[in-house]
Amino acid sequence: MNANVFPPSLSASLTQTHNSRSCNCSGRTDFQGGSAETLYKSVHSQIFTLPEDTIVYPAHDYNGRFSSSIKSEKENNPRLGDGKSQADFVEIMKNLNLDYPKKIDVAVPANMRCGVPDVE
Repeated sequence: MNANVFPPSLSASLTQTHNSRSCNCSGRTDFQGGSAETLYKSVHSQIFTLPEDTIVYPAHDYNGRFSSSIKSEKENNPRLGDGKSQADFVEIMKNLNLDYPKKIDVAVPANMRCGVPDVE
């Protein structure tokens, strides 16, 4: 499974979106098998199709927000909302120029092993 595609856990009015998006943001697509195209399709077909009053809980948010709504994300998300096309999103993600995460060379292999340390 692609690292960006996490089916949302659905209920009548709540969903958790894991790492696919943060409040008014999106997950990274530049490492661990990421794909901007796949993330865009996943969000628009699985998350943005939910009722607009659905409360959205991301896996984490770096700005202290704990939830959002589908309506707010569709209107205000600068990467995925406000009528952005897939081509717009791919271009945005390509030009983020994010720093290489300090612990990524440790974290990705651990994630791939489900957190089980190497046994020597």
